[in-house]
Amino acid sequence: MSPRPGPTFPDWPQFDDTERRALDRALTQGQWWRMGGSEVESFEREFAGYHGARHALAVTNGTHALELALQVMGAGPGSEVIVPAFTFISSSQAAQRIGAVAVPVDVDPDTYNIDVEATAAAITPKTRVIMPVHMAGLMADMDALDKLASDAGVRILQDAAHAHGARWQGKGVGELDSVAAFSFQNGKLMTAGEGGAVLFPDTDEYEKAFLHHSCGRPRTDRRYHHQVAGTNMRMNEFSAAVLRAQLSRLDGQIEVREQRWKFLSTQLADIPGVRPQGGDSRADRNPHYMAMFRLPGWTEERRNLLVDRLVDAGIPAFAAFRAIYRTNAFWEMGAPETSVDELARRCPNADAISADCVWLHHRTLLASEQVLGDTAAIVADLVAAG
Repeated sequence: MSPRPGPTFPDWPQFDDTERRALDRALTQGQWWRMGGSEVESFEREFAGYHGARHALAVTNGTHALELALQVMGAGPGSEVIVPAFTFISSSQAAQRIGAVAVPVDVDPDTYNIDVEATAAAITPKTRVIMPVHMAGLMADMDALDKLASDAGVRILQDAAHAHGARWQGKGVGELDSVAAFSFQNGKLMTAGEGGAVLFPDTDEYEKAFLHHSCGRPRTDRRYHHQVAGTNMRMNEFSAAVLRAQLSRLDGQIEVREQRWKFLSTQLADIPGVRPQGGDSRADRNPHYMAMFRLPGWTEERRNLLVDRLVDAGIPAFAAFRAIYRTNAFWEMGAPETSVDELARRCPNADAISADCVWLHHRTLLASEQVLGDTAAIVADLVAAG
């Protein structure tokens, strides 16, 4: 059957004269890198303050943010990092690329966030860090994870690539006394095309991270006294200028997306066989990086065909992340001594979600309720036909 005419959604990324003025400001200041300009440092102050953090360090991208955070937290050769099996591959690769072993654990079938009991069962004497991913902007169970980490003597690194502006029981990501990493890649809730940031509650770790992200060189060094083995993860002034503008409109966009998700999720839940991502009342602000729903019982092939049909109908739809252990990349380095089949047995929810979940780009949630009603109707038609 032919789908009804597709709806029209807002463009992404969004920008206006705020970004243009910011780029001109960075251009004319005469210094285009962070060590001589003011945009990166200004953005770091503003981003840290927005999330209630003591320190923010801007870096080249979200994957580097995770790598840097893990390195500063002591992960590396001989250690293990627990990650959700259902996530974008950077969550595991960040650990693997610095020499640690990434240990996938299952996720909750309703929220798609890391399962606390599965995490507890995976802790070993080698565990250094637990990395919850706030999937689609919905914060993981930080109360239970913090207690688990404290009892086990391990650290928490929040992968907050989807969670700009999220809150847990009224607290921002930076107020939870754990390190958090963000991404500003082109599709994220605020973007400069690429970029990342790490929030630190501890000044010493922030200073250590600064050295590692700037070739091991102190801010005021003029004699090439590189103090640690580092690399260049510095953000440039133009990206920071754009991100300052993006941050200024984030609150308004989150407010719209929260309201629109309430409407769209209700519409989707009324479609037979469709189950929208669940929530958690303690996660009292969800910026909704993705609008996600499952089709329990569908095969991956059938789900993929539905995604293709949704795209053909003008809806920015995507297949959900593949379980990380079902990628060749996961097994190249830093993989646990087990098999795909064994990890799939341990992670039945992640395996199922990988096959039956669909997500819509967050720009859909900036559209009107009329457009979202049309979107739900198209989903209903295609699901019925599928």
